[in-house]
Amino acid sequence: MNYTPLDQTRMQQQAVSVLCCNCGVPMDGSSGLVMCYDCIKLTVDITEGIPREANISFCRNCERFLQPPGQWIRAELESRELLALCLRRLKGLNKLRLVDASFIWTEPHSRRIKLKLTVQGEAMANTIIQQTLEVEYIVVAMQCADCARSYTTNTWRASIQIRQKVAHKRTFLYLEQLILKHNAHVDTISVSESKDGLDFYYSQKNHAVKMIDFLNSVVPIKTKKSEELISQDTHTGASTYKFSYSVEIVPICRDDLVVLPKKLAKSMGNISQFLLCSKISNSLQFLDPTTLQTADMTASVYWRTPFSSLAAIGQLIEFVVLDVEPTGDIKGKWVLADITVARASDMGVNDQIYYVRSHLGGICHPGDTVMGYYIANSNYNSDLFDSLDFDRVPDVVLVKKQYLRKNKKNRNWKLKRMAREHREIEASQDYSRQQKIDMERAERDYELFLQELEEDQEMRQAVNLYKSTKPVEDGAMDESEDEDAPQIDIDELLDELDEMTLDEPEHQEQEVM
Repeated sequence: MNYTPLDQTRMQQQAVSVLCCNCGVPMDGSSGLVMCYDCIKLTVDITEGIPREANISFCRNCERFLQPPGQWIRAELESRELLALCLRRLKGLNKLRLVDASFIWTEPHSRRIKLKLTVQGEAMANTIIQQTLEVEYIVVAMQCADCARSYTTNTWRASIQIRQKVAHKRTFLYLEQLILKHNAHVDTISVSESKDGLDFYYSQKNHAVKMIDFLNSVVPIKTKKSEELISQDTHTGASTYKFSYSVEIVPICRDDLVVLPKKLAKSMGNISQFLLCSKISNSLQFLDPTTLQTADMTASVYWRTPFSSLAAIGQLIEFVVLDVEPTGDIKGKWVLADITVARASDMGVNDQIYYVRSHLGGICHPGDTVMGYYIANSNYNSDLFDSLDFDRVPDVVLVKKQYLRKNKKNRNWKLKRMAREHREIEASQDYSRQQKIDMERAERDYELFLQELEEDQEMRQAVNLYKSTKPVEDGAMDESEDEDAPQIDIDELLDELDEMTLDEPEHQEQEVM
């Protein structure tokens, strides 16, 4: 019997077609399967070896998650880092092919993290199916080793002793704000205050080295390292050390009067030896107030030929401006002018006036009060000063304009401070006489620092200013206060809650006192 091609095709289909043992749907029998693909997906569970619940450890103090065996990492909720950590903790997942993984929203305070996973696997011979499952993680609160050490004594492995031999704390006040802005103190166990500076303690050496790198980027320093052997295992040769870093900041601050060595002044563009320190970042910048010439000096150059300041900000004297005649020279924010001044203490007593060429011509007007160094009536114990040509040394050097502020505490902004161990002592009411003197001096330095922040916009850009929640008292705007007194715009202030959403800026050159 002869069959047509159509008949032959029908016969082949009938020969290879079988019925599913579960639902009776016709299927291809050449594969050797007894169930269709849909029934296999319903009856076979390829995710049977994956647990539906798991635990993940979280430290409440430092807000880090544990990545076994002993590494603690930072990860935000619903971040890629947290997703990777959760997937690594899931047993049996390595036997399947992960197609997709995503978070299912949960209440942040519920201590639950849910994931939706899509996997592929072999259910039967030559049969690959895809299934979806949900996994719930229980966040178990515990304490990491670093946080546990922070509540005990003598647990630090590295310390940094920052010192600056000056009579005020302005440098450290500004350095504190830079540290807070860049979050450079995140790995610090504790901070204690000493006579000439601060001490930082760390649980690991690399944390201290990271802090040293930050200090190098914002202030001119020199560093000295020392180590102490704590213990040694004679069998394995393992040793435990404590590392100490001594950091000395250049003992020259902003607005200080200095006299450069003659050779050093010639190497810096033949600038005058008699200068003002106008800016300090990771290098020193000096200004000649009579010519507006500036010069920079790196920390390495300074430490090769160190010198001290001739006069500091504590020796400033109040002068009254009588007349201002600009010369026409302008450099940046400085305007050169011939200014006639008289000491405030001489007003009404004598007619002694001084003619000064100064860089403050742009902000000074007749009747204003300025602060300056009274060179003509001062006796300096300095060999560099004695070597100068006194015919070229001015009688007065003006430094900055003085504004009248009546309500110093009624500010609409505030700063954050780092917690220090010395504050526990200040909580006591039993102070010695020296402690009271130190506290009063610290308050004066802090008030002076706040005033300089108000006056210098460039300095404020490196500091986080926050809106004050303290209500303004009645009479905050005093009629006797200067109308042109600098004030901080509310647009420059941050909310404390907004700080959590700000990205950390990279370490750049920042001005310090």
